[in-house]
Amino acid sequence: MATEIKVPTLGESVTEATVSEWMKAAGDSVEVDETILSLETDKVSLEVYAPAAGVLSEIRAEAGAEVEVGAILGIIDSDAVSSGAGPAPTNEETKAAPIMPAAPATPEPPPAASAPAGKTAGAASLSPSVRKLVVERGLDPAQIPASGKGGRLTKGDVLAYLEGAPATPAPPPPHDMPPVAPPAAPATGKSATGGGQEERVKMTRLRKRVAERLKEAQNTAAMLTTFNEVDMTNVIEARNRHKDAFEKKHGVKLGFMSFFAKACITALKEIPAVNAEIDGDELVYKNYYNLSIAVGSPKGLVVPVLRDADQLGFAGIEKAISEFAAKARDGNLTMEDLSGGTFTISNGGIYGSMMSTPILNPPQSGILGMHRTIPRPVAIGDKIEIRPMMYLALSYDHRIIDGREAVTFLIRVKECIEDPQRILLDM
Repeated sequence: MATEIKVPTLGESVTEATVSEWMKAAGDSVEVDETILSLETDKVSLEVYAPAAGVLSEIRAEAGAEVEVGAILGIIDSDAVSSGAGPAPTNEETKAAPIMPAAPATPEPPPAASAPAGKTAGAASLSPSVRKLVVERGLDPAQIPASGKGGRLTKGDVLAYLEGAPATPAPPPPHDMPPVAPPAAPATGKSATGGGQEERVKMTRLRKRVAERLKEAQNTAAMLTTFNEVDMTNVIEARNRHKDAFEKKHGVKLGFMSFFAKACITALKEIPAVNAEIDGDELVYKNYYNLSIAVGSPKGLVVPVLRDADQLGFAGIEKAISEFAAKARDGNLTMEDLSGGTFTISNGGIYGSMMSTPILNPPQSGILGMHRTIPRPVAIGDKIEIRPMMYLALSYDHRIIDGREAVTFLIRVKECIEDPQRILLDM
């Protein structure tokens, strides 16, 4: 019986996706609910599972193909067996076959000494893209921590490992094996011209969607940015004083983002226009606080949403941010994770940015940009002191937020960070 593999429902307002990679090839056997391919939408990446057990007899949408919801991706033949095993003999064939003496067993040759045991065992379960990356960089899959479903090694795991491990050339093949031809160029729109001086890579659906939304924000909103600077002395001292006990009790590190999240919530309650949006000719004021936290991922910028952040303590905020970062790295964010935000916080300081003007995340009306903390001379009373200072930038939609409100919001954030007790006292 043939079972169709179809593109599942992708979420509200999402009708198309791109086939990212197949974990199985035509002729491979599959089990029910086994991951067989991944899709990439303009918001998230998701895995497609086998609807039935059998053999993947046909692939109708190769990697790189754009497909719509409900389109057929491939066919599973539930009555077939894997091409490596061959069909089972019928009763008639068994009767007709002459009885032949059993051939003496031939011991299998030992594995090549140059191939580590862990590497040979791990390579069999790798997806094509991960296997290609591992082979090109000469890596041992057994040495890379895996975070995928069922202990599967993901491309994000390999990329994260490469950030801390220098690339090494692939080991030479055993002397009794022919040399392996270099892999063919992937069919993803990538090509090199001019003797390798240029390289063309097809934009991912996520990257295209991010570009569209950023341009939409520039075209539709009356966007303006206001700046201030904040003295990080007291927050740094509070963090250093309590970080060990905090991590021991809650199992997560105490970062600066939770302080800024709490400070923003305090300011949003006082200046509700920054937490509002424009819908046609109406202003929608929201009495809930879903903070969008910008996170960098191997595939681009994503903005998961910290729901009802005003109901969370410092530990809850830090745990949620840590989980979002892991999901973004592995491409496991869901539509639910990315929708419903009311205000965005972006920390460019982790990349070394000292000053920037963040772009709005439509339909939101405000975004706070954090930057690198740098010791600078500042006037404290009648003295000049060296203090850890950070520039803050608030980009806002001037159609709904006046300059007075924007400046007041930023000053409230500054006051909460410079005197963290205000956060606890809701001042």
